[in-house]
Amino acid sequence: MDITIVGGGAAALMTALLAARDGHRVTVLERDTLPRQATGEDAAASAFRGSAPQVVQPHVLLSLFRLLMREHLPDVYRDLLAAGAVESDLAAQMPPALTERAVGPDDDRFTMLLTRRSTVDWVLGRAARAEPGVTLRTGATVRGLLTGPGARGPAGPRVVGVGTDVGDLRSDVVVDASGRRTRIDRWLAAIGARARPARSAECGVAYFSRHYRLRTRSGLPARPDNRTILALDEFTVGVWGADNDTMVVGICPLTEDTRFRRVRDPRVFTEVLRTVAPFRGWLDVMDPISDVFPMAGLHNTMHRLVADGAPLAPGLHAVGDSVCTTNPTLARGLGVGLRGALDLVEVLAEHPSDPVARALAADRAVTEHVEPYYLDQARIDAERLRRVRANLAGRPPRSPAAPAGPAPSVDRVGFGELAATAPHDASLFRSLTTVKGMLARPDDVYTDPAVVRRVRAVLDTHGGTPGIAQPDPTALHRALR
Repeated sequence: MDITIVGGGAAALMTALLAARDGHRVTVLERDTLPRQATGEDAAASAFRGSAPQVVQPHVLLSLFRLLMREHLPDVYRDLLAAGAVESDLAAQMPPALTERAVGPDDDRFTMLLTRRSTVDWVLGRAARAEPGVTLRTGATVRGLLTGPGARGPAGPRVVGVGTDVGDLRSDVVVDASGRRTRIDRWLAAIGARARPARSAECGVAYFSRHYRLRTRSGLPARPDNRTILALDEFTVGVWGADNDTMVVGICPLTEDTRFRRVRDPRVFTEVLRTVAPFRGWLDVMDPISDVFPMAGLHNTMHRLVADGAPLAPGLHAVGDSVCTTNPTLARGLGVGLRGALDLVEVLAEHPSDPVARALAADRAVTEHVEPYYLDQARIDAERLRRVRANLAGRPPRSPAAPAGPAPSVDRVGFGELAATAPHDASLFRSLTTVKGMLARPDDVYTDPAVVRRVRAVLDTHGGTPGIAQPDPTALHRALR
């Protein structure tokens, strides 16, 4: 098949590589002009662009992503390691207070990969440019969808290509991988197709991140081959290990908390970080190598290309953020993107000549592999927002007006309960890492009778996670000013 992919980010490039290696001819269209960079450091230095602000934000490649990459794109995985990406095994991820540290026979599956997102995109870009069957065109703007005969029954118009600023490009399949700012809704409206069914849940946080490089590996406050995230009463702060002795620090307040707008000033960023005791030590062992990068306007979103059992536009598919966006704190975006790319290549093989059947099969894959993580993130964010807003208002958290998910019961636990008990129990830490690493559907873990029993027992014994030392209010106020 001839496949046109709109967008040149990670999801697009992974889809292109997998499709080309399955025998398809792929053209990738990226509207930005992306110069080729000789090294990963060159790529990092020019990574920030307004159309893709997430590229400079903290990233990890979760366990699912690593396992799928090793199986389906092993050469790309080797190139990531050669570019400096760091494997973080389960022992590195365990909190220091957890005394049960024996390695289990299946613990390798929990390993994740630490790297800057710019390094991921650089490695994928090199692989795509070298791949027979992939043509990468940058500076190419898609203006809309082309339609032709072939749709049947209640399905919408058949998509047979795209119109660009330099002419029409016809193909058997069009894949929207242009991200959370996709123009797909206006393209569908222009061809008379129905609007995408959409779901949205508040994320409510802003991100301010800065990149650093370790100047020494002695006297580190924690292992650099891990990520450490603290959900404080009024904001979240984290440090993420990355490639080539780099670290990424993020300060994440509520978007509505206007006090933090000045954190984009590097001096304010540093002073706010100093108010968080566990993070002061990091400032003594690393040097900043970037400005502060802001990102806001985030939502958890879920979009489908099938409504009421009928494809909106047979011949059109979507992967990555064009399908689902979630709060970046749990880093699920690249895992969703790779899983979606694999699912798409599979349905192309199963239904090579029936675009309607292909669209329906792709939508079933979204239900199985994407929707559970959207629902989980929506519940996690609703609870976090409820608590932080109550803390900012100086009152106890109120129960939400409507449940964000299944009602609490003796037969299930939530992410918060699992996270609170995991530092006390190795088996629960593995269960939490299973959820975080996307190795099982979250609800399958939350409703596992053994997990539920163990969480209840640990809560009875320990009462959950010890309280986190909060920044002194006066010091935080002074830092923000």
